Amino acid sequence: MNNNLGALMVKSNTGYLGVSEPISLGGPTEKDVVQTAEVEKFLADAGLYESQEEAVSREEVLGKLDQTVKTWIKKATRVSGYGEQFVQEANAKIFTFGSYRLGVHGPGADIDTLCVGPRHATRNDYFFRCLHDMLAEMPEVSELHPVPDAHVPVLGFKLCGVSIDLLYANLAHVVIPDDLDLSQDSILHNVDEQAVRSLNGCRVTDQILRLVPNIPSFRTTLRFMRYWGKRRGVYSNVMGFLGGINWAILVARICQLYPNASPSMLISRFFRVYSQWKWPNPVTLCHIEEGPLGLPVWDPRRNFRDRGHQMPIITPAYPCMNSSYNVSTSTRYVMVQEFTRGYEICQAIDENRATWDDLFEPYPFFELYKNYLEVGITARNEDDLRNWKGWVESRLRTLVLKVNN
Repeated sequence: MNNNLGALMVKSNTGYLGVSEPISLGGPTEKDVVQTAEVEKFLADAGLYESQEEAVSREEVLGKLDQTVKTWIKKATRVSGYGEQFVQEANAKIFTFGSYRLGVHGPGADIDTLCVGPRHATRNDYFFRCLHDMLAEMPEVSELHPVPDAHVPVLGFKLCGVSIDLLYANLAHVVIPDDLDLSQDSILHNVDEQAVRSLNGCRVTDQILRLVPNIPSFRTTLRFMRYWGKRRGVYSNVMGFLGGINWAILVARICQLYPNASPSMLISRFFRVYSQWKWPNPVTLCHIEEGPLGLPVWDPRRNFRDRGHQMPIITPAYPCMNSSYNVSTSTRYVMVQEFTRGYEICQAIDENRATWDDLFEPYPFFELYKNYLEVGITARNEDDLRNWKGWVESRLRTLVLKVNN
């Protein structure tokens, strides 16, 4: 590894995935195969895989949700005054994104979902009122919690005990086809900003899966890194560290740079590359395109706000944005220290001086910090607590920045 990472980002070719040639095309040795088996056993022993029974249950819940929105859109279309033939043709579709779509979710995890509807089914009048009321009447639905004013408006609820976060986008389409392809940039034509943000959850997730050379190796490595980040206290977008999409993009880039590597190799290379990365050079999976619709994309040459980003991790779907704008100077410093520690332990594992368990020792927060700020929140009931908690979390980043200054 050398200091040419910045140059690596801008070199272009079409014979490989990503924005540069791979660092190495080497495949796993026998030792790497053994270490990968150890990694997979470690993840299984940590309880990070859901049971087959739970997997089937989630599929059934998604099927029920899909049927619910199809019933809802016909009802919404009828209420809008359309004729019966148009009502019968009316359609809405459910897509998944996030950890579930990437295949790295664990037992009991939320399912991030997107409902796509036609142009007449507006977000406020039909999604947050009509669909909300339908869900409220269903005995299988509990903890229904609409957040229409969020940066990305969302309906949160449990369906048959499975937690669902449901976003919505109504497209310019008169009728939503069953074979709708969200990857086409034209899907963003004549939709509002909230719809663009909602659609891009799916578009980014699917693009990541298209841009990695080996999906099973990517999934194992990402599952490992997500768990490591949580154990070491650096998995939290709200607190200025990294969230799910950030970790997915970082791991995907390592997979591009080492396309034939096994998960144990990818884990070691992850720590090696990012402990030496010349931030704020951005991590990108593909070239940033201006796109046909004139939507703003991440560009520190033009946008003053983009120049202040400490650890740019750029989403691979148009419009390309920095997914890690919450990272501050201090949280970046902590993460680089953690990446360096991770690489040193991986070297020790390779020399049989350490085990994978050593990577996952919980961060000794109370030993290292004698002074700290604790934020406690209380509310009169669960609904108020959810609303209050969300509001407080949305402002924690600003608080941390002010404390740092």
